Amino acid sequence: MSIAKGQDTQAEDLLFNTPTSVRLAVPSICYAEALTTLEQEEKYNEDFLRRLDIQINEAERDKTSQNAVLLFSLLDQSKVSFIERRNDIEQRFLTAFNKLYTKAEMLTLNTEILQESLNRTILEKHIMDKLILEFIVHHARLHPNEIKVFLSSNSKEFGKREVTDVLQDTGILYFNKTQNFLGWLQSQSS
Repeated sequence: MSIAKGQDTQAEDLLFNTPTSVRLAVPSICYAEALTTLEQEEKYNEDFLRRLDIQINEAERDKTSQNAVLLFSLLDQSKVSFIERRNDIEQRFLTAFNKLYTKAEMLTLNTEILQESLNRTILEKHIMDKLILEFIVHHARLHPNEIKVFLSSNSKEFGKREVTDVLQDTGILYFNKTQNFLGWLQSQSS
C-alpha cells in the first residue's frame, strides 16, 4: 500500500530494480491483507465521494451567495482530482501487486506457523501482524545460513521491543524504511 499511495518511492524502486543479491519472500497472507486494505480504502473513498456530492449539490442550489459559487467550483474540481488520485493509487497498487506476485517467493501458511502463532503471546490484538511475524520467523529458521531482513513500514507493531527481540533472536534484521535497508545493503557490498 505504501507503494500504491506513493509514500515510499524507494520501495517501488527496490521492487522494480531488485539487486541480484536480494531474494524477496512474502507471506501469502500479506497478499490477502493488501487486497482487503484496497477494498476497505475503496469503501472509504466511495463514502467520501457521496458526502462530497451532497456538498456540491448544496452549494450549487444556493443562488444568492458568491461563496457558494466559489465553493461549488472548488469542490467540483476537488472531486475530479480525488478521483484521478484514486485511479493513480489503484493503478500503482495493481502494478506493484503483480510485480511482487511474479518476483517474490510466496510463503504459504502451514500448521506449524499457525501453531507457533497461537503459542506466542505478543501482538495479541493484531492477529494478522502476529501471523506475518510467524511466517517470517518460520522462513528464517528454514534458511539459517542466509542473511535475513524483514522490511515493513508498520513500525507501530513490528517495531515493538518484544517483536524486535523475536526477530533478532531468529537472526532477522528489521528495517521500517526502505531507505535504511538500502543504506545497510550498500554498506554490506562495500
